[in-house]
Amino acid sequence: MTWPVPREVALLGATVDLTPVDPKADAVDLFSALNHDRVWAHVPGRPTDPEHFETALRAMCARPGWQPWTIRTTARRGDLPAGSAIGTTSYLDVSSHDARVEIGSTLYTPAVWGTSVNPEVKLVLLRYAFEVLHAGRVQLKTDVRNKRSQQAISRLGAQYEGTMRRHFRRPDGTVRDSVLFSIIAEDWPVVEQRLLARLAAAT
Repeated sequence: MTWPVPREVALLGATVDLTPVDPKADAVDLFSALNHDRVWAHVPGRPTDPEHFETALRAMCARPGWQPWTIRTTARRGDLPAGSAIGTTSYLDVSSHDARVEIGSTLYTPAVWGTSVNPEVKLVLLRYAFEVLHAGRVQLKTDVRNKRSQQAISRLGAQYEGTMRRHFRRPDGTVRDSVLFSIIAEDWPVVEQRLLARLAAAT
């Protein structure tokens, strides 16, 4: 498996672009897009202001085996003009030796929830992971309480693998169980066609 992702790489979809996070340039737009209680309901580390978010983004970019992306829309979407920041996602916990990568730390502004954005973002991330990075396994996990996220992951065609009990402690002191899904290289052709069909139906 090839790693890291070259810094100049951008992942281009039909209506979204994913570019490597630039903490200084992107923090204000991302903070504005994601500053909603619902976005952070199951995600630790909510930033208090753009400066706090910039610091958090710098820390993410510095972590070995992580590649955070800023997601922007390339066409007007409702009240969001073209070029608007609509979220962020990451490749993370990469193991080149095992040809394994996780897609996670994904957050979208509520304005695009339930739209074609998530399947399109996952399509370009999965395509790059399997066809360019030559990953053998892509995994995704989410809080056991986050039913919306679990349903979205299942609809991608990812396979449920189990629940990681007492996985880590949440900021409020409760202990999180994490639900684990995966897509492997052998699954990818079917998953890709499934995602393309969903996107075609949404246009």
